[in-house]
Amino acid sequence: MPKMKTRKSAAKRYSFTGTGKVKYKKQNLRHILTKKSTKRKRSLRHSGILSGDNVPVIRKRLLPYG
Repeated sequence: MPKMKTRKSAAKRYSFTGTGKVKYKKQNLRHILTKKSTKRKRSLRHSGILSGDNVPVIRKRLLPYG
């Protein structure tokens, strides 16, 4: 059976933690930052953890060897 290909776009966006959770960078922190509050920008700096329903999709289809 041939190897499965990793979706490279997903590999650039998601990574796995040591316990198997899916980690991602939050959006809305690239431009038009003047109208966003300091509290909102500060919370967007931290990485997010993907919710439970989407984890099997990322793990099986997009990042099979992640």
